[in-house]
Amino acid sequence: MSRNLTPDFAAALAARDLRPVIFFEGVFATETVRLWSGLGEIGWAGESWAGAGTLLGLGAIEETGAVVATGTAVSLSGVPTALVQLVIAEARQGLPGRVWIGLLAEDGTIIADPVQAFSGRLDVPEITDDVGTCTITISYESRLIDLNTPRAWRYTHESQQALHPGDRGFEYVTAIQDREITWGRG
Repeated sequence: MSRNLTPDFAAALAARDLRPVIFFEGVFATETVRLWSGLGEIGWAGESWAGAGTLLGLGAIEETGAVVATGTAVSLSGVPTALVQLVIAEARQGLPGRVWIGLLAEDGTIIADPVQAFSGRLDVPEITDDVGTCTITISYESRLIDLNTPRAWRYTHESQQALHPGDRGFEYVTAIQDREITWGRG
C-alpha cells in the first residue's frame, strides 16, 4: 500500500541518522491510553503521549495486495500496576487501537505527520506476571476479520424484532412459507 509522506518525513527517511519512534493509541471502556516509545511526555496530534521508553514492543505489521485479515500485537513490560488494572478491568473485544511510526528530529521534536502503520480492533489481552516483571501483550485484528464471521440474521419476525423493535414487516412470513398459492386461473 502506498503512503503519502510529507516532504519533511521523506527527507528524514533519507538522512544518515534515523530516529524512529512508535506511537500507540488503545481505547478501553472508560479511557484511551496513548503511549510512545520514548521517555517522558510528548505532544502530538493535539494529544499528550506518555513515554514507555524502550519497553514498547510491536508485533509484525504485514501489508499485502490480497484481501487478508492481518493483525499485530503491542507489548509492554515493567508496566505500572494502574495500567495492569486498566487492562484487566476495561479491555473489551472490538475496541479500536492504532499504531503510527514517526521520526524525531535532532532536537527531539516530531517530524511532521507520522505514518499510520496499523489500525484494528482489540482481540485478546494477555498478562504475564513473572517474579521480576509484568508483561502486557494486547493483540489487535484488522477489521477484515469480519469477513470470516458468519451472519446469523434471517428473514424472520424474530430477527427483524432484534434489529428494529416494533417493525411488523416479517410478521406473517412463517404463516405463508408452506401455503400453496395458485397464480392465474385455476
